[in-house]
Amino acid sequence: MGKLDGKVAVITGATSGMALAGAKLFVDEGAHVFISGRRKDAVDEAAELIGRNVTGVQADSADLDDLDRLFETVEREKGAVDVLWASAGAGEPGRLGEITEEQFDAAFSLNARGTLFTVQKALRLFNDGGSIFMTGSNASLRGYPEWSVYAASKAVLPAYARVWVSELRDRKIRVNVLTPGQVATPMMGAVLDEQTKAQFESVIPRREMGRPEEIASVALFLASDDSSYVNGMELVVDGGTTVI
Repeated sequence: MGKLDGKVAVITGATSGMALAGAKLFVDEGAHVFISGRRKDAVDEAAELIGRNVTGVQADSADLDDLDRLFETVEREKGAVDVLWASAGAGEPGRLGEITEEQFDAAFSLNARGTLFTVQKALRLFNDGGSIFMTGSNASLRGYPEWSVYAASKAVLPAYARVWVSELRDRKIRVNVLTPGQVATPMMGAVLDEQTKAQFESVIPRREMGRPEEIASVALFLASDDSSYVNGMELVVDGGTTVI
């Protein structure tokens, strides 16, 4: 018996990395999973990789019309949602004095605005007693040079969670933040050169980045009844980076 038997889960930004690993694990644990991503080819490839009990929807989480289409698909095919992992996010480095308006707007449009409206648009389909969690970043907990905009766009998520816990208490819907540290994902590989990667790994106690599967196992915890008494929390999964 799986930990998510009969559940319907929606995972945004799930075409690679942590969220894709989570989608595969959720399916293995009995859920039907809806995954979304910006590029249709990437969505189709991810759905084919998962192989079963999955529906792929091309949707940019920064685009409210795309979010409407995502949840219209969920409603049409399954009618309700039990788990939402709002994982779509992106960022790029920018040193103070060189940050552009475009960099700021892109980060906040997806990470802060997109996450809020992903949750809001899912609510009408949510079963009482469900689980919502968002992907944060330990960049918002440490002062990594050149990452102020990305850090700030992720720092809003625990504030959302704390307020939404109060607003959703009568429906017994839990809201948490899953905050990973440095994880070896395609997105991380695209923005880090070898020197920066080495610098990041030097502050991780075990001296190597996390694996997507290690984050997926924590996502399963938050999605399942195993975390039934965890609510309004930021769960940091960074190998101890932020405590030393």
